[in-house]
Amino acid sequence: MKKLITCILTMLTSLLLVFFVIQAMPGNPVETLTQEYMRTSGMQYDQAYPKAKIALNYDPDTPLMDRFSQYVKGIVTGNLGQSMSYKEPVISIVLGALPWTLLVCSISLFLSFIVGVIIGIYVAWKRSNALDGVVTGYQALFGSIPDYIVAYLLVLLFSVFLGVLPSKGAYDSNITPGFNGAFIISVLQHALLPVLAYFLTTLAGWIMGMKASCMSVLGEDYINYSKARGLSNRRIVFSYLGKNAILPMVTSVAISFGMMFGGSPLIENLFVYPGVGYYLATAISRRDYTLMEGMFLMIIVMVLLSGLIAEFLYTRLNPRLREK
Repeated sequence: MKKLITCILTMLTSLLLVFFVIQAMPGNPVETLTQEYMRTSGMQYDQAYPKAKIALNYDPDTPLMDRFSQYVKGIVTGNLGQSMSYKEPVISIVLGALPWTLLVCSISLFLSFIVGVIIGIYVAWKRSNALDGVVTGYQALFGSIPDYIVAYLLVLLFSVFLGVLPSKGAYDSNITPGFNGAFIISVLQHALLPVLAYFLTTLAGWIMGMKASCMSVLGEDYINYSKARGLSNRRIVFSYLGKNAILPMVTSVAISFGMMFGGSPLIENLFVYPGVGYYLATAISRRDYTLMEGMFLMIIVMVLLSGLIAEFLYTRLNPRLREK
């Protein structure tokens, strides 16, 4: 119960900060649209300014506390308002973007975790200097390069030079969305490069983490006792080493998912992938306050839920930590 209360307080504090940070951002959506009207239509400022307010359904002259009360009321009632740029309800855009981000983040995290755990166990068990050198080199290379740079290189290689994978969008525009083979194949093809970008940049972390966890377990008495009993290496690795070393790694998955979810704007914006990150980046560039607030709300909720799931998994997997 304490953790739930802490989570709620954290969310309220985060939403409060998000609102005031957004309101303090330089640039005003009404002024931006006003200047566009003046530049493209030759209007005078006195004509363009009220037209921009009507078009955006936003009045920057409204007192800050009145805007804050509307913001709180919208969160409580589930009515997050209308996007200034898309002219659609924010909740519809959020719910439409969420599945795409969940698809890419969940697949990439699952693959990098499974592969990283297997390689980490193998490297720790073999204790080979050559393998350590390869893993360290991989971590130094992909651990130091931002994921969006890796994504850009993947686009150059597979989309520009080889032309074998699409570089943007969630599926082909000439395919009708639905539960059919053509649509599913197109979705997987378009998700491949974003998933690969996340996979390549997070794999080294799972390998090194699992290796370190295994090295601490290898010195335990039950490992030495199992060797003395003459058990096969396969049984020792899977039944004793891997089972105990993976405990802290499993709980890290939920936290990593939340961090990956929150860090999606750069990747999704590069691939024009219609997820939460893409719409957040678009909202920031257009100063779409209502859409920004909705996307930040979704990211905050997902990060906090991931933290709660991590806490639950850790107490379930390690009974010694359960509260009495």
